[in-house]
Amino acid sequence: MRLLHTSDWHVGKTLKGRSRLDEQEQVLREIVGIAREHEVDAVLVAGDLYDTAAPSAQAQQLVVRTLMGLAKGGTQVIAIAGNHDHPAAIDAYRPLAGAAGITLVGTVRTAARGGVVEFTARSTGERATVAVLPFLSQRYAVRAAELVANTPAENTGAYDQQLRDILGALTAGFRDDAVNLVMAHLTVLNGVFGGGERAAQSIFEYAVPATVFPVESHYVALGHLHRRQRIDAPCPVHYCGAPLAIDFGEQDNTSVVCLVEASPGTPAKVTDIPITSGRRLRTVRGTVAELAALAEQAGEDFLRVWVREPARAGLREEVVALLPNALEVRIDPEFAAPVAASRPSAGPERTPSELFREYLGTRNVADPRVEQLFARLHDRVTGGG
Repeated sequence: MRLLHTSDWHVGKTLKGRSRLDEQEQVLREIVGIAREHEVDAVLVAGDLYDTAAPSAQAQQLVVRTLMGLAKGGTQVIAIAGNHDHPAAIDAYRPLAGAAGITLVGTVRTAARGGVVEFTARSTGERATVAVLPFLSQRYAVRAAELVANTPAENTGAYDQQLRDILGALTAGFRDDAVNLVMAHLTVLNGVFGGGERAAQSIFEYAVPATVFPVESHYVALGHLHRRQRIDAPCPVHYCGAPLAIDFGEQDNTSVVCLVEASPGTPAKVTDIPITSGRRLRTVRGTVAELAALAEQAGEDFLRVWVREPARAGLREEVVALLPNALEVRIDPEFAAPVAASRPSAGPERTPSELFREYLGTRNVADPRVEQLFARLHDRVTGGG
């Protein structure tokens, strides 16, 4: 059977105040096209459909339309909540989504109540069993472990043990005559961060070893880390990564979806399919003159600019005039003002203008226009002019 693994859409995510909904729509349309081109039997969406727990109506409309597009023609679509999603809101859509052939799982569930999804591949007639584990915070891990694994209340061990118990219960029904799959949104030890993850929910306390996944798994589809990577484990464990870089920390990541081919008794074969939609993110450095020479090369890329000149009034405006897609403009650290160790305490009393000139010196700014503007504002506020 053929499966498509994707995750971390982060629909609704903005970049430095710039909406990227149009790009996100292009990327998701491309994913729908890939699913149809390869006639996949199922699409696994491993969490973080949205960027926020309270997505806009436009973001929700795009996600719903995409899920329905993926499910068109009878493709199985299974999606779980990530740490950016609102689990209860995802579950609220379950009845409507189910009527459209889409399985949504927002919160951890027992196998009998939706924690395990079974389907028959339309292309081969093979059976598939999918154990689904939405993002689980430490706050709810004990409660979920008790619910799913029937763990005694006093057994409040480490987070990884609780997830091991939950996954053990969900995968207990794996069969030799079926393709056994796990889909989860979590951090695996030794996984490499993509650059845009929410650090508070990705740190060591939330990381689990790859051994939590049973060796009987034909494929483990993970979401949460935005970098495409395979995790060393006794079974195939993969992060597909985010299909669109969500900030400049992810500018060098490769955007793909994973095409997975699996049969009972055979480990999965995984093929990366590049995602080409969406604008590229780039970081450029140089003087204003050097940046002017880069203007034609920048094209439609969104830019982070490090200016290799001391700060001065109007510098940012000059850069943006040359590079309209510059979303972030900073002074290169080499040219940034040194931090003063301490303020002089002795000497004659100085005027506000002298103190401001001293401050400008500490920031490595030498611009008479700024001093003149300060003087006019000071006079206006104090009634001196």
